[in-house]
Amino acid sequence: MSKTERWQNLKLLWSFVRPHRRTLWVGIALGLVATGASLATPLVTKSVLDGLSTSRPIAPAVALLVVLLVAGSLIGMAQWILLGRMGERVVFDARSSMVRRLFRLRIGELASRSPGELVTRVTSDTVLLREAAASSLVSLVNGVIGLFGALVLMAMLDGVLLLTTVGALAAVGAVVGLLMPKMAKAQEQAQGAVGRLGGVLEGSLRAIRTVKASRAEGRESQRVIREAEESARQAVRAVRFEAAAFTAAGFGVGLAIMLILGLGAWRVSEGLLTVSALVAFLLYAFQLMEPVSTLAMTFSSLQAGIAAAARIREIDALDLEPSESTAPARAPRGDLTTSTLVFDNVTARYAPGAAPAVQDVSLEIPRVGHTAIVGPSGAGKTTIFSLLLRFLNPDAGRLVLDGTPLQDWSLEDLRRRVVYVEQDTPLVPGTLRENLLYTHDSAGEEAIWEALRAVRLEGRVRELPDGLDTSLSTAVISGGERQRIALARALVGDPEILLLDEATAQLDGLTEAAVHEVIDRLARSGAVLTIAHRLSTVIDADQIIVLEAGRVRARGNHQTLLAEDDLYRDLIAALRISSSPEAVGGPAL
Repeated sequence: MSKTERWQNLKLLWSFVRPHRRTLWVGIALGLVATGASLATPLVTKSVLDGLSTSRPIAPAVALLVVLLVAGSLIGMAQWILLGRMGERVVFDARSSMVRRLFRLRIGELASRSPGELVTRVTSDTVLLREAAASSLVSLVNGVIGLFGALVLMAMLDGVLLLTTVGALAAVGAVVGLLMPKMAKAQEQAQGAVGRLGGVLEGSLRAIRTVKASRAEGRESQRVIREAEESARQAVRAVRFEAAAFTAAGFGVGLAIMLILGLGAWRVSEGLLTVSALVAFLLYAFQLMEPVSTLAMTFSSLQAGIAAAARIREIDALDLEPSESTAPARAPRGDLTTSTLVFDNVTARYAPGAAPAVQDVSLEIPRVGHTAIVGPSGAGKTTIFSLLLRFLNPDAGRLVLDGTPLQDWSLEDLRRRVVYVEQDTPLVPGTLRENLLYTHDSAGEEAIWEALRAVRLEGRVRELPDGLDTSLSTAVISGGERQRIALARALVGDPEILLLDEATAQLDGLTEAAVHEVIDRLARSGAVLTIAHRLSTVIDADQIIVLEAGRVRARGNHQTLLAEDDLYRDLIAALRISSSPEAVGGPAL
């Protein structure tokens, strides 16, 4: 690793500590005082020994030793508490920043990464960051001060013994310097394996029903264990390098002490050094064990922290959704002569260079009424919704909402007006009430119960032990009930524009009929746009749009499309649905 790269890595780590630099300086100052007390101890000990040899009073020197011991211990404890608090604040700030940013990322950025791997960055990487930002930085400063302070005081005692000590330490530094890059690489690879492990485990647990039904428990376990083995293998490599560095440091200091003892004894016998000076020098040599060992361990912790900081900062490079707000005036509701949503020759793709998901799409969604989108799998139906919600931006063409280009609307205003019920109908952690108020948190109690009655869920909710305050993590919720809760959540706020993706796929016939009534009611005062995976949902739609291969193939009502479009007739025939308007049942696409 070049000097430039090392400097950039330290700057990256410092960027997390900078907001807490005042606390860090105080912690370093306390550490310097504690180190100073420790460095003064051998000199005071020498004074005690000199006093014994000259019959001088030693009580003041002994009292000073006690004061240094007590003061150094108390100051060290204060530093530990202060820096511990600072470390937790660094972790909290890093986690808060990442969480806020993750929820503001573009959908495409999130879709290309494993949720489990991102969770690992928020959890385990920030712990490594804390150790590096709080403990390691201060230990580095304290270790350097302790090392050089001891060497300076040793120079005052005997220059020959100092040169012996410096030679041993130089050899230790050379060995540790060779091991550091390899240790850093192993730690970085170990952390990457931990992230992959989290991603594989999260994906497997999310699909646990499929895993069990396919008798794939052993296969999925092995996938996770392979990542765990890789993480362990890289971590063991890092431990080997760390052990080698620590052993080299201890061996070097031990060798220096042996040389000092032998050479110092000879110099004492020759009258070149006093016994008290040799004892003080040896005490400083023993004190070198701590800073040298601390520095060896600190470099290891710093490498892990720097790797973690780099992984955390990668989140900052991901694209965010725009947060600008232009807040255009809203067009009045209820005007059947205008279009609330307009697609004008829109082309969009999910990745640069990929084939277009939709191409040259032009269509109008009336302000009031029910518009349905049908077509084979991969025709671009979900892409239409992604464009409307600005999860995806067009490569060409434009979208217009109430006469204003969609990109001129703030995301807050756009998504306040457009309510979306997605195909997988996920429920967020929390109570049933929190889920129902997720889109419109200011709605009243009556609005909640009205929405539940509309989807025929009122009786089921009243049977729950805590009613609306039942935690969904403890309640047994079926797939159909999850879908109805998601529908009720959308209905609570009387949406202006409602997007339904396969809204009735898991519902029984009676509940489906009730949902159709709700859709009809909402379509009398707003725009309802449905993706039809079940044609019974859309036979009575005011407008049906047929997509094929990302293009608009045809549009019209049910009877018109039956008479004019082959693909629509094929969809009807494949589902064995009668062409009569009265026949509204049938299986899902």
